[in-house]
Amino acid sequence: MKVLVPVKRVVDYNVKVRVKSDGTGVDIANVKMSMNPFDEIAVEEAVRLREKGIVTEVIAVSCGVPQCTETLRTAMAIGADRAILVETDVELQPLAVAKLLKALIDKEQPDLVILGKQAIDDDSNQTGQMLAALADWPQATFANKVEVVDGKAIVTREVDGGLETLAITLPAVITTDLRLNEPRYVTLPNIMKAKKKTVDTYKPEELGVDVTPRLKTLKVVEPAKRSSGVMVADVAALVDKLKNEAKVLG
Repeated sequence: MKVLVPVKRVVDYNVKVRVKSDGTGVDIANVKMSMNPFDEIAVEEAVRLREKGIVTEVIAVSCGVPQCTETLRTAMAIGADRAILVETDVELQPLAVAKLLKALIDKEQPDLVILGKQAIDDDSNQTGQMLAALADWPQATFANKVEVVDGKAIVTREVDGGLETLAITLPAVITTDLRLNEPRYVTLPNIMKAKKKTVDTYKPEELGVDVTPRLKTLKVVEPAKRSSGVMVADVAALVDKLKNEAKVLG
């Protein structure tokens, strides 16, 4: 059984992002980049399935600039067997990524695709769902527990009212939530081993996919700064300020 795990290179979650002065986007020059945390969880889950003897091969995939190879090396240090980079300098939007992954599905014929439910840079939460639609595969999103039994994936997922358990036939697409697992610490020996593993590179044209952006960012602005709080003498003063200054009381 083969598993495909897409991983995205994003600004590290510990970095405080800055908006460019011209408002065209986020400044990523000279900032630390890392694997999207939800995708790291997806890689860990795929490796655990291989350690259980259910999966035979884990393939990490990334789409974007050549530096995405570093993200793929991290995935292979966690335990992925090999990696694929779809190299392009074009800004990739969720539909374009889903189309690229669909082309790789046709080429690699995996039984399962596990990916993060969303990326922490654009928070789109679209790629997994779009991929399932393009491939006409069943999907289970926001997984916090995954079991593979008799050609089916039993997925417990988080919903507003609690937990929901789905049984989906393979091949399928699963997107991971934060509570699915805790990724292992990447050790130096595994980082060194990852450098020897294979990374195949394709261009979008080789896969027959048009990645031209469909959406245009008009402007990016920082959230408004919060005004400082004030001390009030009593409840009457609080109610007065809520009514007349904050305008939150009728």
